[in-house]
Amino acid sequence: MVNIAHEIYRNGLTPGLSGNISLKIPDINEKKKKSPHEHRTVILISPSGVSLKDINLKNIIVTDTNGNQLDGEGEPSSELYMHLGIYKTREDVQGIVHTHSPYATGFSFTDKKIPLLEGFGKIKEPYINIIDYAPPGSDELVELATQGVKKDDILILKDHGLLAVASNIENAANLAFFAENCAKTGFVSLILNKII
Repeated sequence: MVNIAHEIYRNGLTPGLSGNISLKIPDINEKKKKSPHEHRTVILISPSGVSLKDINLKNIIVTDTNGNQLDGEGEPSSELYMHLGIYKTREDVQGIVHTHSPYATGFSFTDKKIPLLEGFGKIKEPYINIIDYAPPGSDELVELATQGVKKDDILILKDHGLLAVASNIENAANLAFFAENCAKTGFVSLILNKII
């Protein structure tokens, strides 16, 4: 998680104090329904007010699936409940990346859509889905995001940024990188179509 946080920041997807990431560590005995020791599913999430370039093993926040803080210095990201809602909605998701990458976020402030390009895998829709605006950290955003991820692994958050979910945090980061590249290509295409 620390390496992913630094890589995302280094590549300009989360400037300043923006963005947040998390991963889910399932209860190893959840499917067995019995355990000689106490285990539980936990969520590791980036802290509030800390740049992703400064994430380390001490300041990663550990919570349970209800948001109760178990470990870590500081407070969890203000988007904690969006992450928790997604994990509860999609059992297959174990990594979430929320970025404010410039091209994807730029598109979020327009009525233009980001095209999904070859290399993405099986393309179900021609564009990345956009969900309506809701204030960051709000219950409304939790609801919109959890509904959105029922059918999409990448969402544009209107006037806000990008959200990517996957079976692990590495794949979620790869989706966020790929979506930003799709946004760059889409932007270049729009400009070229206007000047050629």
